[in-house]
Formats: sequence, structure tokens, C-alpha cells
Amino acid sequence: MKIKKSLKVDEIDLCSLEFWELSEEERQGGFATLRSERPIPFMEEPDIPIEGFPRGPGYWSLTRHADLQEASRNPEVFSSAQGATSIFDLPKEFSEFFGGMINMDDPRHGRQRRIVSRGFTPSTLKKMEAGVARRAAGVIDRVIERGECDFVGDIAAPLPLEIICDMMGIPDSESQMVFEQTNLILGLGDPEFLAATENPQIAALQAGAALGTLMGEMAADRRKNPRADLTTALLQSDLEDGAMSDNELASFFVLLVVAGNETTRNAISLGMKALCDYPDERRRWAADFDGLADSAIEEIIRWASPVMHMRRTCTRDTTLSGQALREGDKVVLWYASANRDEAVFDEPYRFDLGRSPNEHVGFGGPGPHYCLGANLARREIRMMFQEIFRRLPDLEITGPPDRLRSNFINGIKRMPCAFTPGRPGA
Repeated sequence: MKIKKSLKVDEIDLCSLEFWELSEEERQGGFATLRSERPIPFMEEPDIPIEGFPRGPGYWSLTRHADLQEASRNPEVFSSAQGATSIFDLPKEFSEFFGGMINMDDPRHGRQRRIVSRGFTPSTLKKMEAGVARRAAGVIDRVIERGECDFVGDIAAPLPLEIICDMMGIPDSESQMVFEQTNLILGLGDPEFLAATENPQIAALQAGAALGTLMGEMAADRRKNPRADLTTALLQSDLEDGAMSDNELASFFVLLVVAGNETTRNAISLGMKALCDYPDERRRWAADFDGLADSAIEEIIRWASPVMHMRRTCTRDTTLSGQALREGDKVVLWYASANRDEAVFDEPYRFDLGRSPNEHVGFGGPGPHYCLGANLARREIRMMFQEIFRRLPDLEITGPPDRLRSNFINGIKRMPCAFTPGRPGA
């Protein structure tokens, strides 16, 4: 990739959707300009045309890897409890429902994370490997005879969603509803998912309510009929830290389908696009899939940076790289910029599947909010590309990706692809 520095430092507005409609080369050029000229800029917040949402006070942007790391590892100074998943200030109940434990500090965050960890132990993830492999093979079985498909909707999206539904014990008949409501929650800035006349807060609440209703029904069933699934594990009151309440369970599920579904599907989609754009790297991986898989997956995550930012709020006056920050100031951690920081990554705009070291922050920075499902995401990405290399080895992207208009999720809505048809189960 060759970046384009088309914007002067004073022209870069990270809250403007126009910035996020620029090409990837221009956006990365903007972040490079900030890192070199104004690494912790103050950004104004736009007016929100929604009743009850006054214009916010603005925020500081962390664009360098070192500053982002420092903020991540000091939650007592850089708090998540005022909202981590939105730059804008949202009602506390709204923020906690849609962000769950991401929008909490200890001790509440620690308790919920320990409960959720019941489903992400190494032994549990090991047991899931066969299921992930079976689901990945099934995804390819459904498209292999066609010779062409939408890579996002037909290949990248089904796997993580099906794995989440398997983990929670949700029947396949509900997976499409979960997919649609998740798209709506994360696509509130995209006119495809939200008409200009719609109130985004109401639309999000309706989508969240649909997912919450599903989990309420699941909880009622599992209390009577416990099974070997994550829903049952989260409701076990006799274990340390107790059980989740129905509201906590619904909030966690919203977080799981957003964080665990959208991010993995976009890493797979953006990874496939990169493999097609850089055929030498693709051939390199194909020649030694297992030997290169671990480093390749980390590079795909760095390259994709599926979650582009998170927010913190200062709990007291502090200083970061010489910049004075006041108690109550909002600070936004731009992972999309930190993962291209020239001070950390040699040739950061080169897609290098053997990159080592690779201290990316694609799963968040260090500290208590590092992604709990990181190892599951790695397994899913590995299994999906293993199936693609084995059964669709000549798959090519045949048209430009239709990107999600968002400054939060680096998403692709659709991306056409073609390949030599084959046989299911082969």
C-alpha cells in the first residue's frame, strides 16, 4: 500500500464521516500526518440531530502505539465506565447494555469477565476445534458448486456467527435474525441499515430488544433444562462470582455477537482482500500453510484492525507524552493508527505474513480489556483460510468491496468473488 497524504493536519476530522469515505490510502495518510505532526490532537464533536443528545465537549485522539499502550494498561486513570464503545456520551443504561463489560471498570468488570471466562478456558477452546473445522467446511460446501458468491455474506460472515450460536446453544433457525440485528447495531452510521428519517437510538434499542428477548427465552429454558453450552455456564449460581442476571446475560450476548461476530468476519474479509492484492504473500502461505499460519493470522489482524477505536475518560488530571489531560477529558484510542505506527512496525504499509515481531493492538491494548475471545478468533480465521486454500485455491476478488460507512468498525458489507467450482464434501 502506498499512502496518500491529501489532507493537511488541520483538515483531519476523525468524527467526520467524509473522512471515513476516503480511500484507505488517504485515511492512512491522514493518520500518518497526525502521528508525525500532531500525535494527540483535540477533535471537536459534531452536532447530533437527536433530541436529548447535546453536542459533546470534544476529545483527545491517541494515534501513536506507545500512547495507546500506556492508556490501555492504566485503567485507574483512563476509565471505561463512562463509555468505551462510543465517542459520544450515551445514557449509562444504553452504554452498558450495548457494550456490556467493555463499558465497565473493576470491580464490576472483573466479576463479569471471570464469569464469561468459564466459556473461554484453553480446554474449552480445544474441545471446540472440531466444531470450528466442521462449520468452516460447511460454509465452503454451501458455495463450492456455484463458482462465485459474495465473499462476505456467503463465506466470512457465517462462520463466526455459527460458532457463537453453537457456543450459546442457539438454534440455527435464529441465526439470520441475530445476523440482521447485529448489522443494524453496528451500521447506524450507514444509510443502508438506517434511513435518514430513523432515530438511531430507537433503532438500536429495538435491535437490542430483539436479541435480549431471545436470550431471555434461552435463560428460562436453561434454568429448567441445563445443557453443555455457554448460556448454561453463565447461569450457574453455585460457581465463584455467581450467575449472570437476565439483563447481564442479554447485554453479554449483544457484546458477543458484535465483538465476536463482526470483528472476525471483517478480519477474514479484509484478509482475503489482502491475499488477492498481494499474490506473492498468498503463494508464500500456500506453500507452507501450517508453518506460516500463526504469524499470518497476526498480520491479517494488524492489517485489518477490525475495531478502529475505543474510548476512555480521564479520572484525574494527568499527562501523556507531554500533553496535559484534565479530569473528565475524553480520550480515543485509534487502533487503526497504532497498527501502522512507523516507530513500532518496519514498513508498516507492507503486508508481510511472516512479520515478527508483530505487537499489533488488533485485539485491544494491554490491560484488563484485552479481547477475551482473541484465541477463538485466531482459531476461526485459521480454519476458514485452511478450507479456502484447500478447496477454493484460485478464489479471486472480482470487484471493489462495498465498505461500511463507520469510524468504529472497519467493515465490508459485500465483496464479489469467483473460483473454480468443486464438489461439496470433497
